[in-house]
Amino acid sequence: MNEKYFNEIDIKDEFFDSLKYDYPGFENWFRRKYNQKAYVQYDNNGKIMGFLYLKSEKDIVADVQPTIFANTILKVGTFKIDAHGTRLGERFVKIIFDTAVNENADLCYVTIFPKHFGLINLLKQFGFYEYGKKGDEINCEKVFVKDMRKISGNISIDYPLVKATGVNKYLLSIYPKYHSIMFTDSILKTESAEIIKDVSYGNSIHKIYVCRMDVEILKRGDILVLYRTSDFNKIAEYSSVVTSICVVEEVKNQGAFTSFNDFFQYACQYSVFDKKDLLYWYNKGGCKIIKFTYNIALKNRLTRHSLIEKVGLDRKEYWGFFKINDSQFDSIVELGGVNRNIIY
Repeated sequence: MNEKYFNEIDIKDEFFDSLKYDYPGFENWFRRKYNQKAYVQYDNNGKIMGFLYLKSEKDIVADVQPTIFANTILKVGTFKIDAHGTRLGERFVKIIFDTAVNENADLCYVTIFPKHFGLINLLKQFGFYEYGKKGDEINCEKVFVKDMRKISGNISIDYPLVKATGVNKYLLSIYPKYHSIMFTDSILKTESAEIIKDVSYGNSIHKIYVCRMDVEILKRGDILVLYRTSDFNKIAEYSSVVTSICVVEEVKNQGAFTSFNDFFQYACQYSVFDKKDLLYWYNKGGCKIIKFTYNIALKNRLTRHSLIEKVGLDRKEYWGFFKINDSQFDSIVELGGVNRNIIY
């Protein structure tokens, strides 16, 4: 994903043809934005596959019906993807919400022509709802709004908000070779951004992780604090870090599947593991599959040393998977630089 100034983006790319058709004056609008930035995804040949422009507004949006009122409003000005099977749309949705969180936006909104049902369904999956309309009857767009101040209890619809009251919290370890290619916003400063690829398990908001640890106690809505273990030949005390906060959707045991094919069809949806990996673990037996949402990348990564000395985690615990208490979770949120507005 690249953040580019408009004047660095080739408006002649065929990607923009449909936008030019739908919005007369699009080219003039595009050129007026020359010194503003947008998010762009390119393919290996330099062709554009996705484009996202965001704009912060204040107090009122008067050119839609009904009028939108809120202190801070994030407008999704232009959002288009060429679907190609990598869940790139989810990657862009996460950028929208990350921006909303960083700007303390109360609402996000987007206007979309009804024909773009794929994009509409994607946004509705993560809590956008039909609010009103914009334009006349001939050139009418639907208006969709996401309220960043309310939590419903539906994990996908509430995303990226995290319900922390009345749920259990756990630390879950992830090996380095899987961590940053799955959790792309949690990549370490010491890692090359080139490891991030346009693939489903990296782009997706939903994640699947396969392990053989005793994670059956996890329940829907429980919170996972992801712990990236140390690299080879490095001391865990200062190189193992917590990086992310996630919310459990479901946990399945290997025995819930009638065959390896059923196991694979479920696990491959959002998993970094390929078929060979999954067959290896399936044959060993005792696999558990955790499906969860990737909600928060910590601004400050906390080392094992900090987790022990400042948060109060037990050095003697098995750090693959264990329960943490509310106070410890709150300390991780505070020290990790998490915006408290998204923790409920």
